[in-house]
Amino acid sequence: MRGEATFVCHRCGALDTGGALGQGLRLVSLLPSPDMTDVLPLDPAIKAKLETITTATLTTVLLKKGLRKIWMAGTQPFSHAGKRTVGRAFTLRFVPAREDLATPASWSHPISTRGAIEAMPEGVIAVVDAMGSKEAGIFGDILCARMAKRGVAALVTDGVVRDADGVRGTGLPVWCSGAAAPASVAALTFINWQEPIGCGGVAVFPNDIIVADGDGAVLIPQDLVEAVLEAAEAQEHLEGWLMGEIEKGVPLPGLYPPNAETKARYEKETGRKA
Repeated sequence: MRGEATFVCHRCGALDTGGALGQGLRLVSLLPSPDMTDVLPLDPAIKAKLETITTATLTTVLLKKGLRKIWMAGTQPFSHAGKRTVGRAFTLRFVPAREDLATPASWSHPISTRGAIEAMPEGVIAVVDAMGSKEAGIFGDILCARMAKRGVAALVTDGVVRDADGVRGTGLPVWCSGAAAPASVAALTFINWQEPIGCGGVAVFPNDIIVADGDGAVLIPQDLVEAVLEAAEAQEHLEGWLMGEIEKGVPLPGLYPPNAETKARYEKETGRKA
């Protein structure tokens, strides 16, 4: 194609190499192609290891790798969120309500929250871009019950849910900003699933890795997961040793963060590199 950019419309699959269509789809070219929206398997060994690592550790590791916007603001533990949860991101997106689109009738359309839930495979974490709106609940007890029945690992959103007691009764782990009585269409229009979204100020792509615990939800870009996991395991081990030093009464200066002398002592005592 002589170096020309190819643009793919994520709605219709149309291709263009820089013509009129391409001029209008510069940003759309950043979206994954349809086959990239398929949910990828998550290595059970990686999942099990991530379940032992705190989101606080992960944010520090990611910060050292240059990623600052990976903690989703507003994703607080709401229901059955006591256990750390790990899974691939299955994304859903809302935009502000428009009266001709955001109607109860829209719930029966193929492109709807109902359709999205039926497309969710077991083990994913539904990550929902509600633009931080607290005016309407994106899901209630019936939808959350269906997600739980399908084996969805959790719901993470910067918005709110409705039917709070009922949602808790489903057993679905939920991280969100709270509860509101109105239905989603009172404030939001559902657009699509399995496309890039923004949730709590974080760019989330389908198949990124989500880790959620008592501090909220953190994203690990899927291409970085192995490197992040290795660094996080090392940091957790070091910090466990540092806590032991604190219990012995060692003062913080030179201990945390560890200076060269502390690192040398850690390496000698543990046989691990600091």
